[in-house]
Amino acid sequence: MKWYITRRLAWTVVATLIILSLTFGLMAASPDPQAASYVAQQVQEGGNYQEAQESYEKARGLDKPLWERYKNYMVGMVTLDWGWSETRSQPVIQAISEAWPYSVMYGTPALIISTVVGVAIGLYSATHRNSLEDYAASAFAFFGISIPDFWFAILMILIFGVWLGWIPIYYHSDVPWLSLQNAQQLVAPTLVVTLSSIASEMRFSRATALEYVNAEFVKTAKAKGANSWRRVTRHIFRPALVPLSTILVGDILNIVLVSSYLVEVVFGIPGLGQLSYKAILQQDVSLVLGTVLIPTFIAIIGNLFQDLAYTVLDPRIDYGDR
Repeated sequence: MKWYITRRLAWTVVATLIILSLTFGLMAASPDPQAASYVAQQVQEGGNYQEAQESYEKARGLDKPLWERYKNYMVGMVTLDWGWSETRSQPVIQAISEAWPYSVMYGTPALIISTVVGVAIGLYSATHRNSLEDYAASAFAFFGISIPDFWFAILMILIFGVWLGWIPIYYHSDVPWLSLQNAQQLVAPTLVVTLSSIASEMRFSRATALEYVNAEFVKTAKAKGANSWRRVTRHIFRPALVPLSTILVGDILNIVLVSSYLVEVVFGIPGLGQLSYKAILQQDVSLVLGTVLIPTFIAIIGNLFQDLAYTVLDPRIDYGDR
C-alpha cells in the first residue's frame, strides 16, 4: 500500500506538470485583447505603434523568450510564488485566497445536500421500482440533468428576484458572511448547483442499488426477518457505496469547473469561477494558471483518496500488489 501511494503521489506531480504546461501553451497561443486595446489607445493619442507594442510586452513580461517565461512560471508554482496578477494588481495567491470562500459558501451545502438527498431518493426509487414515486423521481432526475444551469439561474433571478422580490438580483459581497442577508443571497445559487448534482446522484444510486435489490443475500436477509430499513441500509446501501463513491469526486469537479463558472457569472459571486473567467478573458496568465491548479489538485488528490476509500468500504480490495 505504501508503494502504491508513493507512485500515485509521484504521478500527481507529473500530471499537474502536464496540465499546467498545456494551460500555459494555450494561453501563450491565444490572442491578447488587452494588448490590442492598449496599442490602439496609444496610437490614437499620437504614439508609435511599434513602441506601444514593445512597451506593453515589456510591462507584462512578454518580451522574454517563451521557454524563459515557462521556466519562471513553473518554478514559481513549486515555490508557491504564483506570480503577480496584472489585472487585479495583487499577488495571485492573495486573489485566490479572497475568492475561494465565496465558492465554498454555496458549493459545500450544495455538495452535501445533493449527496445525501440524491442517494436517499435513488435508494428509495430502486426499492420501489415501477411505483408512482419511482416515476416521479426519474422525471425529476431527467429534468435536473437536462436543464442548463445558466438558464435555471436566470429563471431563478427573474421569478424570485425580479417578480417576487424574495432574493437579491445581484450578489453583494459587502454584507457579513454570517448573516441572514448573505444566506438569502446564497439560496438561489445553492439550489441551481444542487439541482444538477442531485439528479446525477439519484440516477447513479438507483442504477447501482438495482443490482442488489434482488440479490440472494438480500432475499436471505428478508427471509430471516430483517425489516426494510435494515435491508436497505445494511444489505443494499453498503455494497452499493463502493461504486457510488466514484461519482463524489466527479460532483466536486462539476461544481468547481462547470457550475462555479456559470453560477458565479450569472449571480455576480466573486468566487473562483468568476475569478478564473475574468482572468481568461483578460489574458492574465499567472492568475489563470493559479486557478487551474486548484481543480487539478482536487481531481488528482481526490481520485487518490477515492481509491484508498475502496479498501475501507470493501476489505477485499487490495493495492499491495499494484
